[in-house]
Amino acid sequence: MSGSSPFKMRLVHLDLKGAPPKVCYLSEIFPLFRALGANGILIEYEDMFPYEGHLRLLRAKHAYSPSEIKEILHLATLNELEVIPLVQTFGHMEFVLKHEALAHLREVARFPNTLNPHKEESLALVTAMIDQVMELHPGARWFHVGCDEVYYLGEGETSRQWLQQEPNSKAKLCLSHMEAVASHMRARYPTTTPLMWDDMLRDIPEDQLSGSRVPQLVEPVLWDYGADLDLHGKALLVEKYRKSGFSWLWAASAFKGATGVNQSLTPIEHHLRNHLQWLQVAGSVPADTLRGIILTGWQRYDHFSVLCELLPVGIPSLAVCLQALLHGDFAENVKARVENFLGISSLEEMSFRSEGAGSFPGSDILALVTQVSLHLCSSVDALLERDRYVTGWFSPYHRRRKLIHPVMIEHIQPQALRCHEKLGHFLPERVEGHQMP
Repeated sequence: MSGSSPFKMRLVHLDLKGAPPKVCYLSEIFPLFRALGANGILIEYEDMFPYEGHLRLLRAKHAYSPSEIKEILHLATLNELEVIPLVQTFGHMEFVLKHEALAHLREVARFPNTLNPHKEESLALVTAMIDQVMELHPGARWFHVGCDEVYYLGEGETSRQWLQQEPNSKAKLCLSHMEAVASHMRARYPTTTPLMWDDMLRDIPEDQLSGSRVPQLVEPVLWDYGADLDLHGKALLVEKYRKSGFSWLWAASAFKGATGVNQSLTPIEHHLRNHLQWLQVAGSVPADTLRGIILTGWQRYDHFSVLCELLPVGIPSLAVCLQALLHGDFAENVKARVENFLGISSLEEMSFRSEGAGSFPGSDILALVTQVSLHLCSSVDALLERDRYVTGWFSPYHRRRKLIHPVMIEHIQPQALRCHEKLGHFLPERVEGHQMP
């Protein structure tokens, strides 16, 4: 399956730090990923990996078991999907540094997001995490070490003192930790190449990048999830990275989870435009530059935020985006292919609003979320926030204390019952017999 895509590797990102799919759902959805044009998956385990020993505190209560990890890898192999694991090793370390036993490894004591790169124990921690994940992924050709959005780097007390010494800089501090992590990977797993998000590299001067060993150790992943990319800026960035010594680069787009921290329905048109723009970028750089593209599907903006679109809700967007990448455009014949894959009559001009449509795995979840988001939420909001009887006599204060004037029940009850009937109208028939992802 090659099509006319300039991206030979097309990876679907599974962000497991929120609403992680059950293995049985993955068994249903992997064949669709492959049919749509994916040939790999990037699995961001976060706390869903079954860490052992002194790292056991990192695993969530509902983390996958080692046998489930092996089953996921088996399912991926059956569907010709190459698996690349992702472990954060610098920023977005909330699931690690939130624990009191590891809080001393924070860059800034109050914030659990960034690792202190000065402590030997910090490097020992992330390399131990890498080793445990690699033990269950022995054949991985690539391993993603994260390193995006390393907020507050340089603001810890140790860093402040270190930065006062010439010629130290924040860029040098960043590169030194990246180099240490990647060096461990290369030395311990010589056939595995580290991948790394590129945002912390973007503003580092070319000569400083080329003066480090990072370009010889990693392949950076240029990410941008917007609908209007700076195409010229991307071409210049690619040129800078190539001149700095990076042999291969990757792109990263988004099929969901990038348009709002609490987004519930996926705006397909935004994500389609993002992918069409990345196709333009790929067409403007040398053919041997971009090894592939990662279609990210974020489930939370970080470990502590609410969920954004669930994976089944984002499947129509993923289908549109993968097929656009595979064929190089989104012409009518491509749109018809997507509708056929999803079992729907029409994509409705890139706005998937039809209720109950589709025969793809999880389409009933999409129907439920659509009902709740477009209909039930507005009814409940109208009742709780705009009904004068509720706001005046049944406020959060009253509800907490279970106080209400009996007369007001007569005014509130009819509308409350209508909301209840609307909820009961579709929930039982939709949920019955479905394996929730």
